[in-house]
Amino acid sequence: MSADSSPAVDAWRMVSARRVLEGELPLAELPRLSSLLNDAEGSARYRIEFGRDALEVPFAKLSIEAGLPLVCQRSLQGFIEPVLIEQTLGLIRDEAGEAALPEGYEALLVPEDGRVVPAELVEDELILAVPVIPVAPGSEAVERDWPVREEEAAATNPFAALSALKSDNKN
Repeated sequence: MSADSSPAVDAWRMVSARRVLEGELPLAELPRLSSLLNDAEGSARYRIEFGRDALEVPFAKLSIEAGLPLVCQRSLQGFIEPVLIEQTLGLIRDEAGEAALPEGYEALLVPEDGRVVPAELVEDELILAVPVIPVAPGSEAVERDWPVREEEAAATNPFAALSALKSDNKN
């Protein structure tokens, strides 16, 4: 099923019907994500599969593919970060339900009315995929050790002045 991702859907009905939502979202329509990007050009393709696993745990399995325009912090040049996300969200009604989720599931606390917005699920996962310090593949590493001149090192050492006084008293 292909659907417009802007309206909310009833998560529990989607689970019981084992629905699949597929679509494409322009990055410009994801305001929280676009504030982290160099520009909002491009789009994200997604697929959200609702259902129950063998243990009858309700889930939403997300598959997202996008190219995020970022700024390399080494070169300060723009680049596209390819992102491929596969995430399974265990749908829970209250926080206590998180402990019952199997390994590999992330908890998604569904509001009392059962409504979730697919675009927000996609945006949340893309925000988590943005690196803290974006670095373009193949960019040259910057030398981490900066040499310090002896005078500068002595000036930052609080005991250097005491050492100088002590050596003056011996003369």
